Amino acid sequence: MDKRFIEAGEIVSAHGIHGEVKILPWADGPEFLLDFDTFYLGGKAYTVTAARVHKTCVLAKLAGIDTPEAAMALRGKVVCVDRNGVELPEGTVFIADLLGCRVLDESGNEIGLIADVLTMPSSDVYVVKGKKSYMIPAVKEFVREINVDEGFVRVHLIEGLATDEN
Repeated sequence: MDKRFIEAGEIVSAHGIHGEVKILPWADGPEFLLDFDTFYLGGKAYTVTAARVHKTCVLAKLAGIDTPEAAMALRGKVVCVDRNGVELPEGTVFIADLLGCRVLDESGNEIGLIADVLTMPSSDVYVVKGKKSYMIPAVKEFVREINVDEGFVRVHLIEGLATDEN
């Protein structure tokens, strides 16, 4: 599951007259993107010469992108970062590494796969699809173990986590 490049956001528009791009981040917060010197767009590396947080987005100046027209040409591009340039806090993982992980109950029975991770104000919520669908808050009360190397997440289920849809 260890993909070298992680999708971290999307360029949503140009900003200003010097070719800056406005990036909507897909991380916990926009500050995450400020730690990178290089962004990858469509497999091409772009050196980040300046970046700053603006509301919920990041405004970034990329080497070689010097006009609003050049910046607008990048609109809709997914911004990827090199996972080797990130040191995650202990106990955290990339959402991309969770997608597709098997979800096991405390007895080791597979209940489904993580299909999505919803970022909510209080905690993330794992959307699990199997014979039933589950919405499992990503908190210690429910998530007992995360092992992305082995491709599973072990959870404690209680009544009410399963949804009516399959």
